[in-house]
Amino acid sequence: MTADQDAIAPHGGTLVDRVASPERAAELKARAPSLARLDLHVREIADLDMIAVGALSPMDGFMCKANYTRVVAEGRLADGLPWTIPITLSATRDAAGKLAPGKQAALYYDGTLHAVIDVEELFERDPREAKNVYGTDDDKHPGVAQLKQLGDVYVGGKIWLVAKRPSPFPAHHNEPRATRAYFRERGWKRIAAFQTRNPIHRAHEYLTKCALEIADGILIHPLVGYTKEDDIPADVRMRCYEALLAGYYPKDRAKLSTLPAAMRYAGPKEAIFHAIMRKNYGCTHFIVGRDHAGVGNYYGTYDAQREFDKYTPEEIGITPLRFENSFYCRRCAAMASQKSCPHEEADRVILSGTRVRELLRAGEEPPAEFSRPEVAKILIEAMRAR
Repeated sequence: MTADQDAIAPHGGTLVDRVASPERAAELKARAPSLARLDLHVREIADLDMIAVGALSPMDGFMCKANYTRVVAEGRLADGLPWTIPITLSATRDAAGKLAPGKQAALYYDGTLHAVIDVEELFERDPREAKNVYGTDDDKHPGVAQLKQLGDVYVGGKIWLVAKRPSPFPAHHNEPRATRAYFRERGWKRIAAFQTRNPIHRAHEYLTKCALEIADGILIHPLVGYTKEDDIPADVRMRCYEALLAGYYPKDRAKLSTLPAAMRYAGPKEAIFHAIMRKNYGCTHFIVGRDHAGVGNYYGTYDAQREFDKYTPEEIGITPLRFENSFYCRRCAAMASQKSCPHEEADRVILSGTRVRELLRAGEEPPAEFSRPEVAKILIEAMRAR
């Protein structure tokens, strides 16, 4: 790899850029009041931002019917490229009645104009979407519940972003071109990515450090867009990540950067989606642990890992690093997994999420074998504040 080469190509070969130039943005903003208006859902504004900067390459807009239909049916785009999560823009029937192929529409979120879409198609949602993508049509599943909040008509077409949303974490906000430049400058050829929407406890730390043994560097890449209400808030998690990286990771081999995507909780399908996004950010390897992107009991423990077997390594491009459930073993006196530890369950420090929350609410630190004290302190303070 020379100084000007990336370690891995973007998904589909080209890193998309749909951020309007200042001149084009000014023109589109002037035209927007005369256009039909669509107000975006919280998931759609996150997708819009990610499309614009290339994080969802090769998407250059919201899906038209051919791509959408094949993604729902087969987990592939119309041209066969692996893709597992529909990237759609919804409209109510009333709003859709004001749109037409060949026209433009202005896209607003929270009262602010963010983009203009060149409308190419209007089409109905496939009734199989929930079952095929989430594996269930149960309204109690947060992704399914969110899907059913959206309009029944989808609007496909290319977008131009005219106004970026400010990042809530500007010190750690890096778009795909920035992370790729960061990796190039350091000469990293093997970059492992770690997706998280939770604080990093000792088990997660173990996975990431195992990955560091074979990689030149690691991207700790927490998702900071939409998560469900009972997940730990992003600002609290970010303080945990900062404390952990400051004290327990080599500063020249670990990078903390935010992912402003919305969580779907789609388990296996979302694992592929998360890997593709990290490929676009320039990572060559992707950590897949137990119940990746899962919720409740909707998915099997290692279903997400098996989902990668449905595609050839060349199709996906990024290499999955598959890890078993990890824990601290008192008899091994070390972190381990079921692959490496021969001892009984009673020797292993494994706490449920419920038990951890009980301890934190009581102001008690979880065992040091489970969580670093710096992380536990931040979580206890946050629990008290809430």
